[in-house]
Amino acid sequence: MANQGLYQTQTQKLAIGPQMQQSLQILQAPTLELRQIIQQEININPVLELESPEVSLQDTAPEDPVDRDELNTLSQMDEEWREYWAQSRMQSPNRRTDDQERWQFLMDSIVAPMTLQAHLISQLRTSEIRDPLLIKNVEFLIGSLDDRGFMHTAVEDLSLQHGIPLDDLHAAKALLISFDPVGVGADDLRECLLIQLDRLGKRQSLAYRLVDIHLDDLANKRYPILTRKMGMPIEQISRAADFISTLDPRPASRFNVSSNNYVTPDIIVERQVGEWVPVMNNDELPHLRLSNAYKDMLTQSSSSGEVRDYIRDKIRSGKFLIRSIHQRQQTIHKIAVQILAHQSEFLEKGTSFLRPLNMATVADEVGVHETTVSRAISGKYMASPHGVFELKFFFSHGVKTDSGEDLSNTSVKNAIAELIKNEHKSKPLSDDKLAKILDKQGIKVARRTVAKYREALGSLPSHLRKSFS
Repeated sequence: MANQGLYQTQTQKLAIGPQMQQSLQILQAPTLELRQIIQQEININPVLELESPEVSLQDTAPEDPVDRDELNTLSQMDEEWREYWAQSRMQSPNRRTDDQERWQFLMDSIVAPMTLQAHLISQLRTSEIRDPLLIKNVEFLIGSLDDRGFMHTAVEDLSLQHGIPLDDLHAAKALLISFDPVGVGADDLRECLLIQLDRLGKRQSLAYRLVDIHLDDLANKRYPILTRKMGMPIEQISRAADFISTLDPRPASRFNVSSNNYVTPDIIVERQVGEWVPVMNNDELPHLRLSNAYKDMLTQSSSSGEVRDYIRDKIRSGKFLIRSIHQRQQTIHKIAVQILAHQSEFLEKGTSFLRPLNMATVADEVGVHETTVSRAISGKYMASPHGVFELKFFFSHGVKTDSGEDLSNTSVKNAIAELIKNEHKSKPLSDDKLAKILDKQGIKVARRTVAKYREALGSLPSHLRKSFS
């Protein structure tokens, strides 16, 4: 039996202090989150205030010689901080007053998107239905819809679970499926498509029979099998399938609005004197400074020691916050400079010319750790001549061409997408064939890699891309 008792052991553990944690949080935070962090700090630290051009830390000389060195340091740092913002403003294009008014009008005009539930309730309210029980049951079914617009739970199960007569729920569903968007309230994809075909007057059509009886074969494009089962030419099957493909398999999709439709770029790429340069978009960040009023209190002999200690602590905290923001902006800018240096062809010619780039390379050139680069680019965006991209977009692995040139996996994906776009629709290219064509172009990529990139592009396998018309 092992001896039991108390033992002392020594271990080494890296502990990150509160200030370092705050510095890392500021570095990693996207602009919107950083604005919230700054606002929280302003609320809890009275020494911090938004920059005011008519106020200067040097307006009043310190009376207490004990505090002179610290206050001189704070004044110098504050001056450097304001100079940094001034330089940033000189680099950034100034918005005219009418542009600002136009922008404000646009922002004030944005309204919350209509949800599927609100859209259906609105139709229910404006319908001629006055039966309170029917209205209640329809509202109940509306609350049971999923993101596609389908019933999350079958009507029969809802009847058992909630003790609602099945006939009442069937009547409510019959009313619900008459609403817009067409197909909403269906139990599954088959019923959704049948509702749409029925509304189009296609109940007696070949398309209706295909969806009603042979949906699985249709989805997998087993047209030769359908030809034998239905005794019809493959051309007719293909035309019916093409018509079915115009229907909406997710009737509620237009109401599923992403919460991230708009992003504000942290960096704007501009051409200056024939070269592409990154300009920090500092307009989105509050400009902070240290309050003169509290500096005066620190130098007044009437202030007690406790008051002075409190003010010193808040000034140090505010100074660290300002320095952390300054370092964040400088780090992002340095990383952006290196990205542009490596991706010059992308800037001139487009995404197909994106080059492989890893974080370790940029970290070495900037003089920071690789994890710092990872934190700095997280959630940050760059406005380039070819669109707004997250900084992570510019970091990717790649392959070597026969000429020894490095090609990013984004460029390989673009090449695959272009081949699929231009393929003969009746003879789509298999993954193996795509790999062989790329190989002839000097891009050596395994078939399984082609399959992975094709799936990432949202492209179907070749047998599902085949057209019989």
